Amino acid sequence: MFPSLTQVLDTLFNGLISGQITLAIGKSMGRILLGFTIAIVVGLILGYFIWRYKLIEDTLGFVVTALQSIPSIVWFPLAIIWFGLNDFSILFIVTIGATWTMTVNATSGFKNVPQLYQRVAKVYGSSGIHFLRTVILPASIPQIISGLRIAWAFSWRALMAGELLGGGGGLGQLLEMGRSLGQMDLVISVMIIIAIIGTIVDNVVFSRLERNVEVKWGIRKRA
Repeated sequence: MFPSLTQVLDTLFNGLISGQITLAIGKSMGRILLGFTIAIVVGLILGYFIWRYKLIEDTLGFVVTALQSIPSIVWFPLAIIWFGLNDFSILFIVTIGATWTMTVNATSGFKNVPQLYQRVAKVYGSSGIHFLRTVILPASIPQIISGLRIAWAFSWRALMAGELLGGGGGLGQLLEMGRSLGQMDLVISVMIIIAIIGTIVDNVVFSRLERNVEVKWGIRKRA
């Protein structure tokens, strides 16, 4: 019930060397990268349409806000009915976990683009895709990055919950296996890996990306 630190570290080391934990990490990362990428694309598209069209904002915008309040794991029973107990179910809740947050932040980013930028661009003849690519997206990047950071956290938690309940390999299933076998050293080892990966992604990827954007926009001085 209460393994020693030495026992936990020994299990963690052996799991990495034998490939048990390494393979689980590979499966989990593959799932979240695919689901997170889909969520980013869908979230940006929905955010654009909600910002661009008043009718969609009044209808779909309200629905997205309501859906954001539903924990992604609540969708898992429906995912099992729709797709079965397989990778598609886990991928679905990972995508759902990030899509609504990404949509809300993308919409907010597009809405907060200064009107001065938009008027100047239109005076110089910018419109359509060029206007979106050169004015709207660059000006909303800081807000979008914040959305990416929050969406990643939600999708990472959704992945662990999905793997814990649905199996199919990955760190979540390894966690469940440790629980069912009563191997608390394995459970704690997997928890350590989950925390390390989440911390590395947040601090190395998103924090660095955020700093680079702030430096480019003059919000922060280059170190």
